[in-house]
Amino acid sequence: GRQMNKNRFIKQMRFHEGVKNKVYKDHLGIETIGVGRNLVDRGLSDEEVDYLLGNDITIVENELDNGLSWWRDLDEVRQRALADLAFNMGIPRLHGFVKMLDGLQRRDYHAAADELLDSKYAKQVGARSERVATMIRTGEDSAEF
Repeated sequence: GRQMNKNRFIKQMRFHEGVKNKVYKDHLGIETIGVGRNLVDRGLSDEEVDYLLGNDITIVENELDNGLSWWRDLDEVRQRALADLAFNMGIPRLHGFVKMLDGLQRRDYHAAADELLDSKYAKQVGARSERVATMIRTGEDSAEF
């Protein structure tokens, strides 16, 4: 059989379905994104999830470069701990952790970890904050990942 012209079909589908960069409900009330991607029934493939995660990680790294330029001077494990926090709560909220950030920047890792654990955030996310605090305190990865 003949191959369909995929580029023409992309233009056709973008025209017929529309293009939405944020979730919306279609005419049946189904959560949809992009060009008619049914998020309820089809969802995302593992590759799509990893692609989105990669983009989100790049955004977090850029935000940290712009907002806390010294973060690149930390060892790799503590960089990931800080990136984990930025990813989870966003840079504006992270900036509110003044004493924790000060501890990290001064390499007082015990103080930084204690400040993280003594927060509303730690109560909200529980074990995640304990793992991140241990990464900050020890410079070593959690055995869980």
